[in-house]
Amino acid sequence: MTTEATAEQAQQELLDEFEMFDNWMDRYQYIIDMGKQLPAFPDEWKTPERKIQGCQSNVWMHYRREGDVLYFDAISDAAIVSGLIAVLLRIYSGRPAAEIRTTSPHFMQDLGLDKHLSPTRSNGLHAMLKTIYEVAEREAAST
Repeated sequence: MTTEATAEQAQQELLDEFEMFDNWMDRYQYIIDMGKQLPAFPDEWKTPERKIQGCQSNVWMHYRREGDVLYFDAISDAAIVSGLIAVLLRIYSGRPAAEIRTTSPHFMQDLGLDKHLSPTRSNGLHAMLKTIYEVAEREAAST
């Protein structure tokens, strides 16, 4: 469950947290630590349909809908990617589909992820984000 009232507030809270780090090694470690706190992801959810295409490492994403709110769970076999998943879930999980669809991922540029991730990690982050947006679009259309 999210603690911030909106996805925009969640992004701002993340930016504020990252300001306490002086260098990218500390930021990477914080991202990895966030990934270690992801909830367990059942093996039965690790299906080809839930596997995110475009990621260098293995990533699976599952979602459920409760009313108009979408909840996402995801996991990766790579520590940094699990951390990036934790960042995305903090911003987008537990939000209405309409809010997800209209929330720009400015945190990627604001944090400098666009400059500090390898091209393959960046592509994977974009693939995960694309999946979240596609789910939100599909679920919004079904209401």
